[in-house]
Amino acid sequence: MINKGPYYITTAIAYTSGKPHIGNCYEIILADAIARYRKAEGFDVHFQTGSDEHGQKIETRAIEEGMTPKEFVDMTAGTIKELWDMMGTSYDRFIRTTDADHERQIQKIFKKLYDQGDIYKSSYEGKYCTECEAFYTETQLEDGKCPVCGGAVHDEKEEAYFFKMKKYADRLIEHINTHPEFIQPVSRKNEMMNNFLLPGLQDLCVSRTSFKWGIPVDFDEKHVVYVWLDALSNYITGIGYDADGESGELYKKYWPADLHLIGKDIIRFHTIYWPIFLMALGEPLPKQVFGHPWLLQGGEKMSKSKGNVIYVDDMINIFGLDAVRYFVLHEMPYENDGTITWELMVERVNSDLANTLGNLVNRTVAMSNKYFGGTVSDKGAAVPEIDDDMKAVVSGAFARVEEDMDTLHVADALTEIFALFKRLNKYIDETEPWVLAKDEAKKDRLSTVLYNLCEGIRIGASLLAPFLPTTAGKIADQLGSSLLDFDALGTFGPAEGRSFTVTDKPEILFARLDKEEILKKAEEVQNRQREEFIEHQKKAFTNLVAADRMTKEEADAKLKELTGAEDHSGDDKGIDIEPKATISYDDFAKLQFQVGEILACEEVKKSKKLLCSQVKVGSRTLQIVSGIKQHYSAEEMVGKKVMVLTNLAPATLAGIESQGMLLCAEDENGELALVVPEKDMPNGAEIC
Repeated sequence: MINKGPYYITTAIAYTSGKPHIGNCYEIILADAIARYRKAEGFDVHFQTGSDEHGQKIETRAIEEGMTPKEFVDMTAGTIKELWDMMGTSYDRFIRTTDADHERQIQKIFKKLYDQGDIYKSSYEGKYCTECEAFYTETQLEDGKCPVCGGAVHDEKEEAYFFKMKKYADRLIEHINTHPEFIQPVSRKNEMMNNFLLPGLQDLCVSRTSFKWGIPVDFDEKHVVYVWLDALSNYITGIGYDADGESGELYKKYWPADLHLIGKDIIRFHTIYWPIFLMALGEPLPKQVFGHPWLLQGGEKMSKSKGNVIYVDDMINIFGLDAVRYFVLHEMPYENDGTITWELMVERVNSDLANTLGNLVNRTVAMSNKYFGGTVSDKGAAVPEIDDDMKAVVSGAFARVEEDMDTLHVADALTEIFALFKRLNKYIDETEPWVLAKDEAKKDRLSTVLYNLCEGIRIGASLLAPFLPTTAGKIADQLGSSLLDFDALGTFGPAEGRSFTVTDKPEILFARLDKEEILKKAEEVQNRQREEFIEHQKKAFTNLVAADRMTKEEADAKLKELTGAEDHSGDDKGIDIEPKATISYDDFAKLQFQVGEILACEEVKKSKKLLCSQVKVGSRTLQIVSGIKQHYSAEEMVGKKVMVLTNLAPATLAGIESQGMLLCAEDENGELALVVPEKDMPNGAEIC
């Protein structure tokens, strides 16, 4: 494998305010898959991740736990690192912003920027979101709340140091315009340009005096460095940057970073603040910042208070590591938010992993043992009209995967790999090895077919290794072979040594799951989490009262709100609507209602109200146009089980045929809610 040179990839460092959920963990799995893929291509990869440990929110969380801030971040950083290791991530450094080498460089960076006139002292008065550690102007708020997390903001006034953002704004705009690959996806770039850069930047607050948990400004110790200058600089301090000009060999080798992988909610900090800091330091900018979408639980952001949080360790305990890696990588679109549910996870494991992949490997190994004692060879007994197309699909997969990975379309790359496995399953159906085995004259053909299957699986497993490393290794072991280098994946079969000796005891890679059993486990997990959350909040409120951060009355009110202790009976007075004419049962019996599952949904162009959904109802897929765009996004519709009127005469809306109707409830304000089954029911189930 030719060495293609250095490649530096980072994740955003995880905030140590609590245990990350599966949506937070998606990023480290994605980064690991990209890092492993680049290594397999021949790059000298350096992969950095870590934890962000300073700020007012951490100080408050520590009080809630009855700990010092350092004790608290030691605990939570340890939890984060354990989860990253549990997921098999191959990082080279886990940096903590409390690391001594990082803290010293932050002080030197701050002093350097101050000495050269980029930082000055003033005072700040504005709206502050503690959750996001960010200041906002009145115009940036949405309904008076934080535009990022939707939480409350409060007035804040204090002495602070400020960075002269305007000084570098034009230079950054020029860089973005001349480097179209710098911010991806393009929609994120447009958002930064139109919402922040082009309207004009405000100078940025880079120190705080209202709390103490941060890196002290060493020439003015009542100030601590504000979290974003501290946290963002980890990307260079972690590889040996020195503000005095004595940077180490790692920095010289790997900077500028090839890829900063971050969540879309912090794109502003990484594509505006961070490059401007680097410009001021006289350092090159990273080559690309990719703002990935969110992984939502059933269309909603995960929240402990909502009780809809899914943790990665719970998922691994139930489904296994590689099943979880596959799901989050495969289900997350390039640009739009992805959806995770326990039901969807079961479906993917059963259909893709157990059936398409696991069954393919198991059948191939079993037939190789049954018909040839475990050793199969290429006997040259090809049937070109059958074999050539399969070989073309398999040997062409690498080029298609490479194209997807070069543009970070990771889900599409996985889809291409599983298209290879599906083609091999089709090859079994085309060649019917069990029929060939009945004719001794076709023994060479049977051996060639089984060899072709083994070789195709090995190529597929080699491509799969960056994404599902444990599974790929198991497949290679079952084939009695090693995985292939990437430069060998474009051809089918080696020039010599054309044989495989498979294991005599094939292992089931992924067992089929019983959905009801999994949902029962999920309910138990969520009930446990809810109880733990309430107990934790009780302790937190007690500690906040003891620290004079909250009154007992406020704590009691929050606890009542959390546990639903107040009596809300009679609050819902209902809605009266104009009654329609009475109908007979025979009239009602003409209507056919069924459960449908929304497979895909998109907005109808040039319409402010319409969404077009592809709804699976039994063996049929109905196209249904609904006027609900103002109440549901296309993304959150996908995966929902809904009530469908299926025998409604087709109608044309906005030039699109609609073949049924989704049933909704409407309140007095015109708000709509889809009617959904209370329990999970199969699509096609009759509603009667």
